[in-house]
Amino acid sequence: MKLINKKNKNYTQVFHLFTEEEWTKTSKNFNKNISTFFTGKKHEVFVNAHEEGITYFIGLGKSTLQNFEIQQVAVKFSQTQKGKVQPVPTLVVADCINEKQFEEFAKGLLLGTYNYPFEKTHAFWNAKFELHFENLSQKKLDTISKKAEALSNGQTACQEWLNKPANLKKPDTFSLYLKNLAKKYDLKYTSFNRKKCEELGLGAYLSVNQGSAYDAAFTIIEYKTNVKNAVTFGLVGKCVLFDTGGISLKNPDNMHYMKSDMGGATAVLGTLIYAAEMQLPVNIVAILPITDNAISENAFLPSDVITAYNGKTIEVLNTDAEGRMILADGLSYMAKNFKTDFLIDLATLTGSSVRMFGDTCGALFSNNEELKNLLIKTGDKTNQRLWNLPLWDVWKDDIQSDVADIKNISMKPIGDCIIAAKFLEQFIENHPKWAHLDIAGVAFGNVGYAKEKAATGFGVQLLADLIENYH
Repeated sequence: MKLINKKNKNYTQVFHLFTEEEWTKTSKNFNKNISTFFTGKKHEVFVNAHEEGITYFIGLGKSTLQNFEIQQVAVKFSQTQKGKVQPVPTLVVADCINEKQFEEFAKGLLLGTYNYPFEKTHAFWNAKFELHFENLSQKKLDTISKKAEALSNGQTACQEWLNKPANLKKPDTFSLYLKNLAKKYDLKYTSFNRKKCEELGLGAYLSVNQGSAYDAAFTIIEYKTNVKNAVTFGLVGKCVLFDTGGISLKNPDNMHYMKSDMGGATAVLGTLIYAAEMQLPVNIVAILPITDNAISENAFLPSDVITAYNGKTIEVLNTDAEGRMILADGLSYMAKNFKTDFLIDLATLTGSSVRMFGDTCGALFSNNEELKNLLIKTGDKTNQRLWNLPLWDVWKDDIQSDVADIKNISMKPIGDCIIAAKFLEQFIENHPKWAHLDIAGVAFGNVGYAKEKAATGFGVQLLADLIENYH
């Protein structure tokens, strides 16, 4: 999307942005009848068609609005007007917003072009579409354009893979995509098949993968900066491409939504794309343990005892608590083989977090005050919110096993998202700055571009903002 610092004499398309206060102040400069239909409230759009062309009056809401709300307005505008907006040079009149807010507006316009399957057919992707905005220098507009496109590319990839039906995202197709992506962005790509995983002792990951008709793909992708002494972020994303629950079979009523069980991995994927396109001055090591959780004669069974990568033994009481099994090996492999300043895992992990928070926020667990506060602050800023829950040792008693070091669920009908976090804590190898994000309720839900539940893109803006602004 081209952003240009100029103002021609004539435009056939104008986007005019108003807060409620701005409209009250300036409405007298327009046809008085417009106020019957438009007051500047958030998401209000009034289309004024006249001889010379069309002016879209776009309401932002109160002037106290947060920046992410401008992105929300732009997303909805982009979605609802997609059939009407023309691919022509377009003037933006917005004296009531600052540089950061204009950036959010530009991001929202592009993010709002997403629907499944994604193709760049929306007017905003057309080469003839330009946004003309006088209030910012060309240099600033170029930066905003780059950021908006990078974010859109990252979040779109996240949504696209999460929305794909199960038969279109088998482990081999997703692995090939990641391999090509690594080539495109010059990332280091490593993937361990079943044989290699057995040699390395990735037993917790393999226990889930052993029932699959597809080979294992324990995948490591590294983004490196040339900047000296850069911070390194270790990201582990739960990557269960489809989750039947295994032998502990899920209820079939909503099982079709289980194509969304790779939401942690897709958030990491989108972040990698953003970091690579923006050439962020950080290092990222991403581990995606790719598998499905299938039922077969080889599938792991309730009561199996598994030896994880770090040597701890796990009694499997429920094969539908498979996400924590693959994350266990992902975390300990990361902690033992890479030096990271921060270790963050993301997972669509528990129904418990959904029952607790619905789609309002993700559940956050951390052993580090700085990282916890940073994630909460970034969540509030990007509207990809997190709420902190305790990691008290009293919960550890519930995963003590008679036949192994720990068991993979507590069997109590309470606090499973906390139990899962305590379980994962046993595999971080005392990493001092770890956070676990349970995003089961927020990665897949109600969206403006689809009738059914679909991918929200949760996690991409959260991580991208966190990493980009960490100093």
